[in-house]
Amino acid sequence: MKSDCSTSAAPFRGIGGPLRSSEPVRAAPARAPAVDLLEEAADLLVVHLDFRAALETCERAWQSLANHALPEEPAGTSLEVKCSLCVVGIQALAEMDRWQEVLSWVLQYYQVPEKLPPKVLELCILLYSKMQEPRAVLDVVGAWLQDPANQDLPEYGALAEFHVQRVLLPLGCLSEAEELVVGSAAFGEERRLDVLQAIHTARQQQQQEHSGSEEAQKPNEEASPSSLPFLYKLAQLFRWIRKAASSRLYQLRIHD
Repeated sequence: MKSDCSTSAAPFRGIGGPLRSSEPVRAAPARAPAVDLLEEAADLLVVHLDFRAALETCERAWQSLANHALPEEPAGTSLEVKCSLCVVGIQALAEMDRWQEVLSWVLQYYQVPEKLPPKVLELCILLYSKMQEPRAVLDVVGAWLQDPANQDLPEYGALAEFHVQRVLLPLGCLSEAEELVVGSAAFGEERRLDVLQAIHTARQQQQQEHSGSEEAQKPNEEASPSSLPFLYKLAQLFRWIRKAASSRLYQLRIHD
């Protein structure tokens, strides 16, 4: 009868072939507690819709990262976990209608705007733009874009354009937008022309609105005889009628 030993050993075959008794069994690498907390926070946010608990779990994960970073983790793991924690926290704050706190909440962990991950910065721009408060992120995004270390990132060009479209143009900062587009090598020639055209269109609209507001502030000039000859002539006619009627009434009184 054929032994079943070969069959029972099959599940233990790994990438390097079957395990031998002389080979030590390697334990799976331990994960940072923050990774488990991140999964818990995401579950609370998406599945249970418990936004407060999700936010609190993110904050506990941040504290865990500060106290229990594992040296054997891959270089980018900690950065990815921090970015993901911010994404969950931003969404939780927005769901609780506490979106005004988002910027200060992420900056308490990254300290300075220049260190914000591109994805987190993009979400901040999108959120404050959607809530029609783009000025709240104006200085933060400006500082991030001016940092030389960020200008080499692959996301730089997209974020610069996003800043122009979502922050600078709505705020009417057209000169700043033009300076950014012209002076940055992150814009390809085609994209640069498209964005400059959008800035030109916004400038024309701004000038038209300015002219319209000036005209609206001159009601006396609008009602002057030179601007409205028809109304002027009509007013003259009314005055002539009133004068003629008064004269006729005066004559009737004398006859009586």
